[in-house]
Amino acid sequence: MSNRSNRHFLATALVGASLLAAAPLQAQTAYPARPIQLVVPFPAGGNTDYVARLLAPVLGEKLGTSIVIENRSGGGTTIGASYVAKAAADGYTLLISSGSTFTSGPVVMPNVSYDPIKSFEPIGMVGGNTLVLVAGKQVPVNTLQELAAAAKARPDAYNYASFGNGSTAHFAGEMLKRATGISMMHVPYKGSAPAMNDLLGGQVQLNIDTVPAALPHIKEGRIKPLVVTSAVRSPQLPDVPTLKEAGFDAAPISTWVAVVAPRGLPADVSTRLQAAFKATMADATVREKLTASGFEIRDGDANAVAKLIAEELPRLREVARQANITAE
Repeated sequence: MSNRSNRHFLATALVGASLLAAAPLQAQTAYPARPIQLVVPFPAGGNTDYVARLLAPVLGEKLGTSIVIENRSGGGTTIGASYVAKAAADGYTLLISSGSTFTSGPVVMPNVSYDPIKSFEPIGMVGGNTLVLVAGKQVPVNTLQELAAAAKARPDAYNYASFGNGSTAHFAGEMLKRATGISMMHVPYKGSAPAMNDLLGGQVQLNIDTVPAALPHIKEGRIKPLVVTSAVRSPQLPDVPTLKEAGFDAAPISTWVAVVAPRGLPADVSTRLQAAFKATMADATVREKLTASGFEIRDGDANAVAKLIAEELPRLREVARQANITAE
C-alpha cells in the first residue's frame, strides 16, 4: 500500500472513530426529541387534571418540547398508573397523580398490577391539600378535646363522613380515632360534594375534607373546623390546631400530588427531568396560580417523594389492618 493510500486509510479510520465516540453524546443531548406524554389517572376537570394542565406548558418550555396531557381514569387511578408502569423507561411517558396511587390505593387494593415503589421513579413533589375535621353547626363541640369527651360519654353517638372508602380522608379519620380513643362510624361518600352537602343538612355530624373544599362553608359559619391532620397548620386556617397541638399523638396525613416516571430512566434523562421540574415549580406564575386555587406547594424533590411513599405505605397498611379498610 502506498504512503498516500496509508494516509487516506488512516484519515478515514480517525473520522469513523470520532463519529462513533460522538454517538453516545449525541444520543444523550437529543432528549427530548419528541413530545412527552403526561398521564393523569383522573377525569378531565378535576383537581389533579387542573394541576397537570397548569404545569405542562411550563415544563415543556423548560425541556424544549411539548407536553401532551392524556386522561386515563378508572380503577381508583390504577388504570393510568398501570399504563405508565408498563411504558418504556425513556422519559417520554410521565404520571402525575395523588398519594392514592402510591400508598392508600395499593393498601386497600393489594392486587394492583404495579408496585408503588419498584415500578416508578419519582421526579418531584408538587404539593397537596391539608385535611380538616369539621363539625356541623348543630353539633355541640368546638374543639377536638370537646369532641373526644362527648364521644367517650356517648359511645357510637357520632359519625364522620369522608369523600370515599379507602380515601386519604378515610385513613385520616381512622388515625384520628386511634389517637383520641373514641368510636365513630365512618360514612363514605362518592366524592367531596355529597359528603359536604349531608354535613350541611345534618345527616352526618362530622366530615373530613380538604381545606379548599371546606373553607367557603367555614367562612360562612355553616360548619366548624376542629383540627387539621397535617404536620403544620394550614395557611388558610391559621387558627386551627394540628392534632399534636390539640394534645393527641398521631402521624400527619394529607393529600399530595407528585410526578413520576417508569422505573429505570437513563441517568441523564432523569437528571434533565428533575431539573426541568424544579425550574417549573420555581416559576412565579405557576406558584401564584397553584396558591390561588387553594393548593399548597411543597417543593419536594425526587428523594422527598420516595421517602414519603416509603414511610406512608407501612403506616397505612397497619391502619387498614386494624380498621379493616378494604376496597369496595
